[in-house]
Amino acid sequence: MMVIMTVQSSRAAAKALPLLTPPLPDLAPPQLSLDPSGPEWDCPLGSKDLEDEGPWGGGSGLPPTGCFPGSWRQDVGLDCKGSPEGTEARAWTVYYYSLLQSCLQQAGLPETQDRSQAPRTGCPGAEVTLCVLGSPSTFLPVLLEGGVQSPGNMLLCLSPAWLMKVPAPGQPGEAALLVSKAVSFHPGGLTFLDDFVPPRRATYFLAGLGLGPSRGREAAELARDLTCPTGASAELARLLEDRLLTRQLLAQQGGVAVPATLAFTYKPPGLLRGGDSSPGLRLVELSGKEGQETLVKEEVEAFLRSEALGDVLQVAVKLSGWRWRGRQALRLHPRAELGAVVNTVLALLEKLEEEESVLVEAVYPPVQLPCSDGPSPGPGLAVRICAVVCRTQGDRPLLSKVVCGVGRGDRPLRHHNSLPRTLEVALAQCGLGEEAQVAAVRQRVKAAAEAALTAMLALEAGLSAEQRGGRRAHTDFLGVDFALTAAGGMLTPVALELNGGLCLEACGALEGLWAAPRLGPAADEAAATPLVETMLRRSARCLMEGKQLLVVGAGGVSKKFVWEAARDYGLQLVQTFIHFDMTEHRRDEENARLLAELVRARGLKLDGCFSYWDDCLVLTALLCQELGLPCSPPAAMRLAKKKSLTQLHLLRHRGPPWPAPSLHAVPCCPLESEADVERAVHQVPLPGVMKLEFGAGAVGVRLVEDAPQCHEHFSRITRDLQGEADHPGIGLGWGNAMLLMEFVEGTEHDVDLVLFGGRLLAAFVSDNGPTRLPGFTETAACMPTGLAPEQEAQMVQAAFRCCLGCGLLDGVFNVELKLTGAGPRLIEINPRMGGFYLRDWILELYGVDLLLAAVMVACGLRPALPTRPRARGHLVGVMCLVSQHLQALSSTASRETLQALHDRGLLRLNLLEEALVPGEYEEPYCSVACAGSSPTEARLRLLGLCQGLGIDGPSYPVAHFLSHFK
Repeated sequence: MMVIMTVQSSRAAAKALPLLTPPLPDLAPPQLSLDPSGPEWDCPLGSKDLEDEGPWGGGSGLPPTGCFPGSWRQDVGLDCKGSPEGTEARAWTVYYYSLLQSCLQQAGLPETQDRSQAPRTGCPGAEVTLCVLGSPSTFLPVLLEGGVQSPGNMLLCLSPAWLMKVPAPGQPGEAALLVSKAVSFHPGGLTFLDDFVPPRRATYFLAGLGLGPSRGREAAELARDLTCPTGASAELARLLEDRLLTRQLLAQQGGVAVPATLAFTYKPPGLLRGGDSSPGLRLVELSGKEGQETLVKEEVEAFLRSEALGDVLQVAVKLSGWRWRGRQALRLHPRAELGAVVNTVLALLEKLEEEESVLVEAVYPPVQLPCSDGPSPGPGLAVRICAVVCRTQGDRPLLSKVVCGVGRGDRPLRHHNSLPRTLEVALAQCGLGEEAQVAAVRQRVKAAAEAALTAMLALEAGLSAEQRGGRRAHTDFLGVDFALTAAGGMLTPVALELNGGLCLEACGALEGLWAAPRLGPAADEAAATPLVETMLRRSARCLMEGKQLLVVGAGGVSKKFVWEAARDYGLQLVQTFIHFDMTEHRRDEENARLLAELVRARGLKLDGCFSYWDDCLVLTALLCQELGLPCSPPAAMRLAKKKSLTQLHLLRHRGPPWPAPSLHAVPCCPLESEADVERAVHQVPLPGVMKLEFGAGAVGVRLVEDAPQCHEHFSRITRDLQGEADHPGIGLGWGNAMLLMEFVEGTEHDVDLVLFGGRLLAAFVSDNGPTRLPGFTETAACMPTGLAPEQEAQMVQAAFRCCLGCGLLDGVFNVELKLTGAGPRLIEINPRMGGFYLRDWILELYGVDLLLAAVMVACGLRPALPTRPRARGHLVGVMCLVSQHLQALSSTASRETLQALHDRGLLRLNLLEEALVPGEYEEPYCSVACAGSSPTEARLRLLGLCQGLGIDGPSYPVAHFLSHFK
C-alpha cells in the first residue's frame, strides 16, 4: 500500500475560500498544478463546492443550474414575510432548497412538505430551538439526528433572511436570534417548511461560515455576540483554518504528530508569537516580503537537510491563512532540488498579507504494508483518514466517527474525490486486515483526534469573548484529517489539517450508504449523535439562565452539588432565605399556606419551586399549588411518599390499559400498633420485609422470617426511632409507622425517570449488588444495566406505569424494583431524583443532568434531553460503611486519600456523610467506583482498588457484592 501525505488541491476544493486576490500565476516548472487530481465538474457534487460557488463561501454570481435531477415541487413558500430577498439571494435560497431535496431523495427520505401557509405558533422562549444556517449536504447528519433526538426543534435555515437579531434587554452588546422561517426535522427523516408566528428564539446556533461578501458576512454577523450558545463563529473559524497555528497548537499542547514544517510568516498573529518551537516545526518571522532571498535560502537548505524530514523524498510548498482556506497553491518538489523550492517560496511570499504564511512541509514516503497477494502493479493505494470529534459533558472530547478515503498512491487525496468507507475496510484494501493491528490504528486515531480538540478548547479558554466572537461561542465539534506514516515500527496518524464541516459531511456520506431500505440502518451510532446531545445540553442551560427558583429544604452533605450546579447553570436560587420549621410534616397543608404568604409578602417572582429532599416533597407540591407553579399533584406525592399506600393503590389499579400497574405491586400491610403486626403476619406471606413507611436510605429495613421476628423488630424501631432527632433526614418527621411487605426473590435495580406532561422523556437503569441480609443497606451498583434489552425495557415500562398509576406526571423520579422470574416487582417510588451516586453517574456516563431536568420541569419547561442517550462507558461501585470500614476510612482509605484518587481519575468518589460516626441504624458513608470500557474491566479495577485500600475483607466481601455484574 502507498500512503502519502494528502492535501486539498483540486479546483473544487479551491472554491472553499473567498477569492480576495487574483488567482496565482504559474509559479514554477509544472510539478503539480492547482488542480493535480481529477477533472473539473460542470455540476458541483459536494457541499464544499456548493458553498464556495456561492455567496456563503464568498464568491459571487448566481448558483449553477441543472444540478439536481428530481421531481419535487417547485412552488413552495420560500419567501420570508418582512424580509424580501434580491434576485441573486433568492436564487441561492432556491438552490439550497433543491440541494436539500436532492439529499433527502438520495437518502430514501420523503420530500419536504410545505406548511408555511399555516404558521406554527409554539411557545416562543420556552422551547428548544436548534438552528442551523448552512449547506444542507454538509449538515445533513446533524439535521437528521436532531430530528430524532428533539423532534420538530431542529431547524435548517436556507437563507440569512429567515433569521433576525434583536437586542437582548439587560445584556448590552448581545442579541437574541429569532427564527421566522425554517425547515423543521422530525423522526423518520420527515421535514416541513414552516413559518413561525411569533418567531422562535434560538437556543443554539450553528452556521457554516465563510469570510467573503454577501451571505458569508451575513452568517458571520448573525453568529456574533448572541445570547444563545453558538457552535461556530468567524473568529473561531479563522483560528481553526490556519494550518500553521493549528499545527503549532497540536504539536506543543496536544502531543499530536504533524508534518515536519518550515514556515515563513509575515507579521504573524499574536497567538503565534513567542511560542516555543516544536520538533520538526520551524517558524521564521519575516520583517518584509521583499529582500528575503538570503534568509529564505539558508532556512530552506537547513530544513531540507534536517533530521526532522527523515526519509522524506519530496516536500510541498503552500500558502497558509484564512484567505487560502480550500484554495491551496500547492507545488511538489524533490527534496534535492533546493533552488526550485526556494524559488517557489519567494514567489509565494509576494502574495502574502499580514498574518499569513508560506509553508514548506514533508510529503512522507508511502507506507508499505504486507499484502497476501504480493506487490501490486502501479502506484498502489493511498489512505486519508477523516475523524469527527465532539465536545461532550465537562468539556471532554469524544471521537464520534472515523471515515476513510482511498485513492491512487501517486495522487493527493482530497475530500469529495473518493468514496467514504470505514477504517477497517480501507486498511483491508491496502493489505492490513489483522484485527489487533487495525484496533491499534483506531486507538491512535482516537487519541490524536481527541487531543486535537482538547488543544483547541484550551486555546479557546484563554481567549476573550470578543476574540471568540461572543461569550457563548465555542467549538463543539472538529474534523481532523490524518495521513498514516511509519514511525518507530508502527503506523502513526499525522494530522494534516482541522476543519469545521468536511469530515462531518464525509461521515454523513458513509452513513448514507445504508439509506437504501433493503440494507437497513448503519450498525453504529451516527456521527452527529454526541454533537446533538451537546446542542441540547447547551440549549437547556440557555433556557434556564436567570430563572428564579425557590428550593424547599437544603438537604445534607450528599446534596451540596445542587448549589454548585445552580451557579454553573446561571440559576437564581432565590437569595431570600426563609427560616421556617418544617420538621412536623403532618402540618404540611398549614405550612404551605404560611410559606405562600411569606413568598408573596417578599414580592418574590418565582419561575418554579422544587425540592430534592424526601421530607419536603409533599410540602413542595402543596406550596406549588398555592402559588400556581408547575408540579405533580399533592395527592400523587402523598401516594408515593407512603410506601404501603403506594402498593395498595397500585394493587387496585388493574387497568385498562394493559399491562396494568397492579402486575408490579407487592402485597403489604401498614403497621401502627402491635395489633397491626399480629394481623399482618396472617395476611402477608413470610418471609417478609419490614420498613419505615416514610423512611429513606434503607434505615431500619429488615428481613423477617416469622411472627416473633416481626414483633421484635417492630418493638425495636418503635423504641429507637421515634422522631427526627433520633436519626435526622430519614423521614421521621412524618412519624415512625411501619409496613410489612412480601419478600420477593430477584435482582434489585434502580430506574431513574424523567416525565413531562405524563410522557416518558428518558430512563436510566442501574443494577444493585446483593445486600447483607437481614439488612438491606446497598452494597454495590453497576451502570449501565447488564440486563438483556427486553428485560431493561420491562423495568423501564414497569417504573413508568407505576408512576402514572400514582398520578406522577411531571418530574424526575427514582423507582426501585426487583426483577423476579415473573417480571418486575415494585419496591418503592421516590418522587424525586435518585440519591447517593445516581445523579453523578448518569451525568458522567450519559451527559444528562437529572438536576437540570428537574428544575426545567419545575419551571414548566420540557427538558432538553436526547431521546436515546447512550452510555460512554461503565461504572461499578461499592458502598463504604462506618461499621465495616472505620479503620480503613481512618487510614488507608481516608477521605483525603479517596479524594486524591478521584482527582487523578483512578476512582469516582461520592461522599454521602461527613462524620465517621458508627451506629446501629446507619447509611453508607461514601461510594467509590471505577470506570471501564466494559463491566468486567470496571469490576476488576474496583476489586483491586478495594483490596489495596482495605475496603475488601472477610466481613465485607467485595467480590461477592460485585458477583451480579459478571
